[in-house]
Amino acid sequence: MDFNMKKLASDAGIFFTRAVQFTEEKFGQAEKTELDAHFENLLARADSTKNWTEKILRQTEVLLQPNPSARVEEFLYEKLDRKVPSRVTNGELLAQYMAEAASELGPTTPYGKTLIKVAEAEKRLGAAERDFIHTASINFLTPLRNFLEGDWKTISKERRLLQNRRLDLDACKARLKKAKAAEAKATTVPDFQETRPRNYILSASASALWNDEVDKAEQELRVAQTEFDRQAEVTRLLLEGISSTHVNHLRCLHEFVESQTTYYAQCYRHMLDLQKQLGSSQGAIFPGTFVGTTEPASPPLSSSSPTTAAATMPVGPSVAGLAPPGEAALCLEEVSPPASGTRKARVLYDYEAADSSELALLADELITVYSLPGMDPDWLIGERGNKKGKVPVTYLELLS
Repeated sequence: MDFNMKKLASDAGIFFTRAVQFTEEKFGQAEKTELDAHFENLLARADSTKNWTEKILRQTEVLLQPNPSARVEEFLYEKLDRKVPSRVTNGELLAQYMAEAASELGPTTPYGKTLIKVAEAEKRLGAAERDFIHTASINFLTPLRNFLEGDWKTISKERRLLQNRRLDLDACKARLKKAKAAEAKATTVPDFQETRPRNYILSASASALWNDEVDKAEQELRVAQTEFDRQAEVTRLLLEGISSTHVNHLRCLHEFVESQTTYYAQCYRHMLDLQKQLGSSQGAIFPGTFVGTTEPASPPLSSSSPTTAAATMPVGPSVAGLAPPGEAALCLEEVSPPASGTRKARVLYDYEAADSSELALLADELITVYSLPGMDPDWLIGERGNKKGKVPVTYLELLS
């Protein structure tokens, strides 16, 4: 019990000394030991890494799970060390509703058959989204979270300890400075003509006491300096380890991009298959009409720059590669439009030609289009003046 009380009193004294030193530094009444420029750069780099890692982590969680209530629920499950329950994705839920609607409205009707096809595609999209979320959480979010909850906590703990060691060191420096000033004042030569010799005795006694105080303060300063240097080295090694953290996060970032690329490629493939199924079924339901006369659900962005146009859905190169061999070898200059079957079409969006066989389009212009036997149904021949070439149906609105 006595030992605990002594330790408590000692800790309280140390805390009070640090508080006094910190307060005096804030008011400019005490000197502060400054760290070298390299150490300060390491500290700033570590703080920046921590701040941006937190922001990237939070925003990635929003990307993977936009529902804030669901994110809070998953956070609570993780804190309670319980398994997060399986959650149906929005695509899977939409597929379920569509399938139930088809079952009730008639699965053999044209609308019911189309609902079933779209439901199957949405279900595949939902499964791809689930795989992407799982992969991104393991390969990207988990390493970022481990850094914040592991390495960064260790760095923060050692930084606080270094701050305490610095306050102890500066307090020892201030104590030694005061002791030396008092010793110099006490060792001033006394007046031997003083009629009271007691003053000389007291002066000599005070000088001896301050001399002992200086020796004690110097010893405490040496101990404080040693502890500060040791703690500064430990903290410096941890801060230099941020470079390894950057390398690890870079690898995780590559894995995240790879998983995201795979996810969007799967989505595009599923939607392309669905578009082909709906195109063939639309021709059977509405004979005599061109496929793709309606606007696509997600129109490509209109832009005159090749970079933006290339970022839109790659209908041209992908579908053109699926064209029959006879059509690929077709020379468009030798093709003459049929006597009947030509139609006027309005261009919905800008389109950059992928090669010389295609016709570049500008939004809102009018062109003449027609189809040839054996052509891919997703493409038409377009004419504008003396220029002709293949054009994607999804970029057109057929007028007459």
